[in-house]
Amino acid sequence: MSSTAMKKKVLLMGKSGSGKTSMRSIIFANYIARDTRRLGATSKNTLKERFDVEHSHVRFLGNLVLNLWDCGGQDTFMENYFTSQRDNIFRNVEVLIYVFDVESRELEKDMHYYQSCLEAILQNSPDAKVFCLVHKMDLVQEDQRDLIFKEREEDLKRLSRPLACTCFRTSIWDETLYKAWSSIVYQLIPNVQQLETNLRNFAQIIEADEVLLFERATFLVISHYQCKEQRDAHRFEKISNIIKQFKLSCSKLAASFQSMEVRNSNFAAFIDVFTSNTYVMVIMSDPSIPSAATLINIRNARKHFEKLERVDGPKHSLHMRMR
Repeated sequence: MSSTAMKKKVLLMGKSGSGKTSMRSIIFANYIARDTRRLGATSKNTLKERFDVEHSHVRFLGNLVLNLWDCGGQDTFMENYFTSQRDNIFRNVEVLIYVFDVESRELEKDMHYYQSCLEAILQNSPDAKVFCLVHKMDLVQEDQRDLIFKEREEDLKRLSRPLACTCFRTSIWDETLYKAWSSIVYQLIPNVQQLETNLRNFAQIIEADEVLLFERATFLVISHYQCKEQRDAHRFEKISNIIKQFKLSCSKLAASFQSMEVRNSNFAAFIDVFTSNTYVMVIMSDPSIPSAATLINIRNARKHFEKLERVDGPKHSLHMRMR
């Protein structure tokens, strides 16, 4: 791994059986939900350490590398994290992601372990961002989900003080998992404001209704700009899910997904390789703009956005002339 990479340590924690490894496999290892049933508990000692943590390095947007620590949630492991391995686990953490099984029968113990994590974070990484995923929400009756999540969110935010905690409801069976992880990764991107400024300029120059930027491997939405109001608030995560499943289908046929155009009487949607680490999706509703012009504009913007992906990239905006 390059010595110039910007590494961000991410702790993924929670009780055994809460769903940590399944969600990690879906987001980062291209599993589909039904295939996660064959996954066992995190117990592989990948680095021959005295505690059970699976380490993975995920290169994300060029120089940004997520150093993901998936910590086994069995009681003996959890106690060890807070005692003999406390400094090693909780030092230099950028993000703590704590996963709760919404139907856990040991909620009091779950909360105890979570508070122990927070105490260790305050001592070793006080600037870390904290996220709580209330997981397996598909197991809750639909008419009860809002109420149960709101109650759990209030409890977690109260327990987290003085640290700020952001909560998400998640399930591996719908778009909520992608929404949560997109929001988390978004906060780790070092030049995200500059990226969004240039994406806005690009959208305005080519007269697009909306432009989305996806990370290439995970298809998480990392940036977007919209000129027109859209009706579906969950469209990003739905698109991520659909395209990722389509990519998997292509790979099973020994084919690679590169681009797609979908058109009807109301709009045209273009999904294309953008940079070495991203795909772009452009939504156009102006029927007078031909497909070829939009594809040329995407091609012309690639080099500029390639430069922006570098942490030390240029601090200028996109003002290039489009066709």
